[in-house]
Amino acid sequence: MNVLVTGNAGFIGFHTAKRLLERGDSVIGFDCVNDYYDPTLKEARLQELEATAAKTGSAYTFIRANLADRAAVKACFREHRFDRVIHLAAQAGVRYSIENPHSYVESNIVAFTNILEACRHAQAPHLTYASTSSVYGANTKMPFSEEDSASHPLQFYAATKRANELMAHSYSHLYRLPTTGLRFFTVYGPWGRPDMALFLFTRAMLAGEPIRLFNHGKHTRDFTYVADIVEGVLRASDQPAQPDPNWSSDNPGQSTSAAPWRLFNIGNNNPVTLEAYVNALEAALGVTAKRELLPLQPGDVPDTYADSSALKEAVGYQPATPVEEGVGRFVEWYLGYYG
Repeated sequence: MNVLVTGNAGFIGFHTAKRLLERGDSVIGFDCVNDYYDPTLKEARLQELEATAAKTGSAYTFIRANLADRAAVKACFREHRFDRVIHLAAQAGVRYSIENPHSYVESNIVAFTNILEACRHAQAPHLTYASTSSVYGANTKMPFSEEDSASHPLQFYAATKRANELMAHSYSHLYRLPTTGLRFFTVYGPWGRPDMALFLFTRAMLAGEPIRLFNHGKHTRDFTYVADIVEGVLRASDQPAQPDPNWSSDNPGQSTSAAPWRLFNIGNNNPVTLEAYVNALEAALGVTAKRELLPLQPGDVPDTYADSSALKEAVGYQPATPVEEGVGRFVEWYLGYYG
């Protein structure tokens, strides 16, 4: 297939594009390679994709442009015909959304509008896009289910991703554009983002510096290994969303519709405390962490826990990589990459 992967210089986008190339698909990557974090790491990911394409013989094209540039998006869809669109570009980061909300409007609202419009006019067979577990916000009923309300986000980042889900529904309803939203739960692994906890902890521990554990390390997170996320993304993308024949407007479900629109959680279905996460990192590095225990930060949620049963029923798969194994793979990559 000919697949557009937006954000292919980013963490999950890179891994998704690499897997597509390895299975023989043609990939068009689209990324502006901004400086939200070290562009050197993003450029290294792009080089790895070039090497993968050369090794596998799969066709690979990279477009360096901003998805908020409507003309650039139109040109991309004019020049290429896509069997699938996988939209993983976004401004990520819970805390940064408190500092710089305008960046999230451009990257998560304007850019997503441009993708929806382009898919509509090109009659794309299926748009799959990234959402986040953060949309569950103030919910405390565990595990989080797609049938739960997602009306109380606790940060602007989550609000923009919930908006994406609703925007997609309007296009699925109006134009019969098949769309699938995937709510990712705390993704980690090799080639990760330097602003994420695992990266920050590893760097500090190797330097002999203390690590900061907010909420006194009592958070629980449904840490999900990146390869498991990618498997879920590809399986969902390969099965275009269909209208739910059992959906009722008298008692409307939250994750399906009379339109070709659906939502899935992708999480490990096994929440782990932040303290246990650090223990796994200590074991992999052979270093004991110096812990600085701090209170809960504004916008943080204490716990996340995914009910991934809908994904398993729909595509026959749910994440299962244990944290100890996933953290070990990250450490192996980190030491190899940074020496």
